[in-house]
Amino acid sequence: MTDSDILLDMLHKEITTSTNDSKIKLKEENSYAVTIADLPSDAIIIKTDSFPAPLGCFQNTRGECKRADYILISETKKVILFIELKGNKEDGSTIIKQLKGALCVAAYFREIGKQFWDKKDFLDGYKNRFIGITEISISKRTSIVKQEKLHDSPQKFLKISSPRYLIFGQLAALLSTTPTLPRKVRKRLTSRQALRHNLT
Repeated sequence: MTDSDILLDMLHKEITTSTNDSKIKLKEENSYAVTIADLPSDAIIIKTDSFPAPLGCFQNTRGECKRADYILISETKKVILFIELKGNKEDGSTIIKQLKGALCVAAYFREIGKQFWDKKDFLDGYKNRFIGITEISISKRTSIVKQEKLHDSPQKFLKISSPRYLIFGQLAALLSTTPTLPRKVRKRLTSRQALRHNLT
């Protein structure tokens, strides 16, 4: 079995989405949504905050029961995206805790696959990417805060505000530049942002 097969066999359908479409809308709890385009055909989206937090086990004194909204896994690209959505502006420390919690959830999936599906390299060798998307409910120009270092840990998460249209390859750091976006999306970007993303 492939890693994708095992994930779909392991997890309830209520918390997973697999799509052959090239884009998907991720929804924040207040029904605000963000679109991610150019998805790999094997992408699996897991809604990690849709099942109860382990409060019966942990004291949660350090936020260890928090989880980000989504985990997006692509076996062909060997990448796992951890994504937290916020309708408004949010303190970065809260997002970091949620991303850390989602990382722990993925680690648990990995060990379950190795032990119970007997696939010793299950989810091994995947690159982790951490993304915090805020101010989804606020209509203004999209802002992407570039990090000096790769967003491969919760503390270095990629900060995006007021998104409307995002590219998988950009979030996964698989692109050196962002591909051309639809005209209506391009108009939302300032000239400075357009130059920065090579969109002009």
